This record gives sequence, C-alpha cells and structure tokens, in this order.
Amino acid sequence: MTEPGKTPRRKEAGTPRPVETEAEAVARYLRENPDFFVRNEALLRRMTPPRRWTGDGVVDIQKYMLDSLRGEMESLRTDAREVIETTRSNMSSQARTHAAVLALIRAADFDELTRIIGYDLPLLLDVDVATVGFEPGNGVPAVPTVSHVRRLRAGAIEAVFGNGNGVVLLDSVDDDGTVFGAAAGLVRSAALARLGSGKVTPPGILALGSRGDAFHPGQGTELVGFLARVVEACILRCLEAPG
Repeated sequence: MTEPGKTPRRKEAGTPRPVETEAEAVARYLRENPDFFVRNEALLRRMTPPRRWTGDGVVDIQKYMLDSLRGEMESLRTDAREVIETTRSNMSSQARTHAAVLALIRAADFDELTRIIGYDLPLLLDVDVATVGFEPGNGVPAVPTVSHVRRLRAGAIEAVFGNGNGVVLLDSVDDDGTVFGAAAGLVRSAALARLGSGKVTPPGILALGSRGDAFHPGQGTELVGFLARVVEACILRCLEAPG
C-alpha cells in the first residue's frame, strides 16, 4: 500500500543475470562439487594438468610423469585385454577338445571311430577337415581300409615330425592329397600329431586342417597332443584282438 498523496511507482525489473559461458558453468559446477573427480577417477586421468612452470629452458617434471603414467596405464589396459581374450580362447579350445574326447571314447568299433574323426571332429573342434593316416604295416597288420583313413608312404611320419616332435603346426600347407585327400585344396593351415605304433597298428598321424589361419607355429600344442593320445588309445582299443 502506498502512502497518502504519493503516486504508486511501477516496480523496476531487476538487472538481468549474465549468461554463463560453457567454461564458467563447468567451473561453477566443480566448485560446488569438489569431490567430482574422486567419484570419477577415470575422467581425471584424461584431463590435461596445467604446467607448474613456464618459460624457456624449464622442464615440467610433474606433467612429464603424468604423461608417462598415462602411457603405462594404457599399455597395461591393452595387455589385460589381450590376456582376457587369450584366456577365453584357451577355455573355448579346452571345452571343444573335451567334447571331442567324449565323442571318440564312445566309438564301438574302428569303423565308427573313423566316422567320428571324419564327420564329428571338424564340427566339435571348429576345423574343416580331420583325418588319420598310417604307414605300411611293417610287421604289424595293416589298418583296415575305411573312410577318412589315409595311406602314407613308408618314412612319411619321420619326414614330418623328425626326432622327438609329437605335434607340428603349419600356417601354410602344401598337400597333394596324401594327408587330407579330396579336401587338400581347401586346407590352408594344419595341426599334425604323431600317432604311436602298437601291437596292431603301424606309425600314424592325426591331421586337422582349416581353411583359415586356425593354426600357426608358436601356438600351444598341449591340447592337440592330448587329443592325439586319446585317438591313439581308441584305435588300439578298437583294433586290438581280445585276449
């Protein structure tokens, strides 16, 4: 209410508040939230700290150390990702190998065993072709002629493996059909594992072939070697005469 005799005055509008720039808004938010970088450490590592000294001939040791630590952290992240990916791949290979072993030990006879090798192993192991091959008998009975069993020339096993080698991984395969048969032209990389001779089998080979780069020197050979020992035992079980 106005005093008597005075004319009411119109209330003057307040002075408009200046519009904040983006940088000013960020600065104000950080002032109001001093623990922001405590709750967002990953973001803090991406920030560029100010130089503590300026001028020619002066080295900012703090910035140098922070930059160095950032580089080391990124390198550690890369290494960690590679380890995780390798571990996942190894676990997958191990699971596939276990599934293949379970299929092999269920074979009732040699013919069923070779069908499992030829038809089931490629699916279970994620390869394109799987075969077994044997040299001539050389004093032991010849292996029955069935599908997926290749006939190798005498001395072929020694030529592939040499002395002591049980598994050979190849990233480039040049097969004339001796090992992989009609699928030889398809195979680009291969894993070859020696099959030892027994009372009823001559020296042999387990061959896994892939049209991709599934195999290459430097990979671990433990799972392929283990699979070969299982195949070897299953062959002996199926062919060895009772008693």
